[in-house]
Amino acid sequence: MSSANYPKEARLHRPSEFAQVFSHKRATRGALFTLHYCPNSVERARLGIIIAKRNAALSVTRSTIKRVIREVFRLHQHQLYPKDYVVRLHRHIEPCSLRALRKMVRTEIISLFEKQLEQK
Repeated sequence: MSSANYPKEARLHRPSEFAQVFSHKRATRGALFTLHYCPNSVERARLGIIIAKRNAALSVTRSTIKRVIREVFRLHQHQLYPKDYVVRLHRHIEPCSLRALRKMVRTEIISLFEKQLEQK
């Protein structure tokens, strides 16, 4: 899919952008992640990711989680409403294989974004 990319304009960069999303207090919660969201003025979906070291101690685990979240967002960003989204890991990740981790993360992130598509 050549039209699905993840440019800088589709990312949240500044702490103030993250704070704005959190100040709206809108969120959808899953088993591992919380998806915070708020409307934006840029007419496209943007993504921010927060993976705390206390919830995923190994850097390879944190990197894998971020990579999967970005990939799911990249493939679904054109279907999402023009909002700012912040995905935050809220639960400790138990040691498992990277394959199992990728599958677990992908399944939950897709379900959180699908819940967003059901809402307005």
